[in-house]
Amino acid sequence: QVQLVESGGGLVQPGGSLRLSCAPSESISRFYVMGWYRQAPGKQRELVGIITSSGLINYSDSVKGRFSISTDNAKNQMYLQMNSLNPEDTAVYYCKYRSTYSAVEYWGQGTQVTVSS
Repeated sequence: QVQLVESGGGLVQPGGSLRLSCAPSESISRFYVMGWYRQAPGKQRELVGIITSSGLINYSDSVKGRFSISTDNAKNQMYLQMNSLNPEDTAVYYCKYRSTYSAVEYWGQGTQVTVSS
């Protein structure tokens, strides 16, 4: 069973940047869909963006132009570069992985991002 570990969260001032990492515990399928989600206090979990093994990347409107998803296949990691952060970006951020050939989804434990002065 694949385990995902997020890292890189923390406290940052408005306008600042953070980079989150998501590391699977083992090699994953060459054909995958991975994504970043976030959940703010009192709100439902929402999609931040997804990336597929074929190179498709989509972002939610709320982060488009500020956040960037990438993968390093050699390091078996996914990243979320977050720029121009604002307090509305405060949430627990989760990564998710699913093989293209499976309906099983794997989630990380989440990493807290707090944007505050």
